[in-house]
Amino acid sequence: MSVEHRDVIIIGAGLSGIGAACHLTRNTPNKSYAILESREAMGGTWDLFRYPGIRSDSDMHTLGYSFKPWKHEQAIADGPAILSYIRETAQQYDIEQYIRYNQQVEHVSWDSVSATWTLTLKVSGQKDSIMTCSFIYSCTGYYRYDKGYTPEFTGIDSFKGEIIHPQQWPENIDYGGKKVVVIGSGATAITLVPSMAKTAGHVTMLQRSPTYVVSRPSKDSFAAKLDRYLPDQLAYQLTRWKNVLSQMILYRMSKRRPDYIREKLIGWTQRWLGKDFDVATHFSPSYKPWDQRLCLVPNGDLFRSLRKGTSSVVTDHIDRFTELGIQLKSGKMLEADIVVTATGLELLAIGGMHIEVDGKHIDISDTVQYKGMMLSDVPNFFFATGYTNASWTLKCDLTSEYVCRLINYMDRTQQQQCIPRTGDMSFNRVMSIGLESGYIKRSIDKFPKEGAVAPWKLHQSYFLDLFQLRYGSLKSKHMEFSSTAEVVKSSDPA
Repeated sequence: MSVEHRDVIIIGAGLSGIGAACHLTRNTPNKSYAILESREAMGGTWDLFRYPGIRSDSDMHTLGYSFKPWKHEQAIADGPAILSYIRETAQQYDIEQYIRYNQQVEHVSWDSVSATWTLTLKVSGQKDSIMTCSFIYSCTGYYRYDKGYTPEFTGIDSFKGEIIHPQQWPENIDYGGKKVVVIGSGATAITLVPSMAKTAGHVTMLQRSPTYVVSRPSKDSFAAKLDRYLPDQLAYQLTRWKNVLSQMILYRMSKRRPDYIREKLIGWTQRWLGKDFDVATHFSPSYKPWDQRLCLVPNGDLFRSLRKGTSSVVTDHIDRFTELGIQLKSGKMLEADIVVTATGLELLAIGGMHIEVDGKHIDISDTVQYKGMMLSDVPNFFFATGYTNASWTLKCDLTSEYVCRLINYMDRTQQQQCIPRTGDMSFNRVMSIGLESGYIKRSIDKFPKEGAVAPWKLHQSYFLDLFQLRYGSLKSKHMEFSSTAEVVKSSDPA
């Protein structure tokens, strides 16, 4: 039986996977590819999450693709609008014909003699199957799709109400007029609270510790003005650069003058909530700005809800669940009909797939990331990740451009393998992504290591990556290129 082969296999049909396919279509038209998606639909995060108010936590002029202008009025977009944008992009580049749904990549094995990856796929409702390819491009994101993170709460089984994790939001839940407690203080919690408060009896955000929350207009007036006078792509790029620079300045200022930025952030929150609100308790984190992500609220929707009294915030620790709600360590009791555990994600490196190179199992945590997109000693394997201090797609676009450049270069030079090599360098650090959030600390030791200098250091800087990935040389003393003929010759016992 013949085995289906593609030049490139993209794993994941979410925002980054569809973007990767578009880049391949635009820049490597002579290469065949397929997209393997474990779920039944494209869209990734934006199809999976269905909780009330789901939206981007950054502007769509930077979260959108570099080649596809965002034309909607709302710069801070909701989930359905983002999903529609992904689908529209896939339709524009005729991508869906290449997607294989309900196909989970469980194992990938590299053979150096043939310069080929063999992928073992778990296909829904069918026997496992295999495919082969020359390059793998993993666009699986960084967290588990099948479940989120929920801490162990004492007495949770005694609660008579309903407990929901946002990652498994039920379709027909009715919370109208009910008492809701949302546990958490991150982006998901601050999205859920004002949205549910529109119809719920009351929504309480229960947090162990505060988060920096920043309000931003949902519409970008600068973009609207440019759209009136300039071509779509030019207006989009100018707005994109304006937002990249704004993000970069705020991040750099947060690192260089954290006390000043902290004072400004807390001051803005106090002005939104009024002088009588206890901002010192509920919105004054103990950590410095950008040690964890800043949370964005469009048009101050969370603050407006708190001022109206349709929601409230409680900063305390959970002692235990009871039949009627949550008993706090302070002695206070929060009654609830519904508890939403917006308590975070579970990270998963490279989609959880098992990797083997020439019969040897590769432990991801033993590898070192190369330019934030390849693994040491793993040939022809790329992965897409975004920034933690800026929009995800900014880095994914640059990575896809680099992948296309590298494949085209290998064609021109008649090379079949590219392998990042660390040589004699030692790496003791786990990957640093610039944040100290709980969900990162729980799992970061399972991710690749990083070095102190390029190309092994993860920059978290769009400008540095722009020069390194878009314009930098493909040749490097750390990148080993070879042809299959050279591999066969070196492995010949004669």
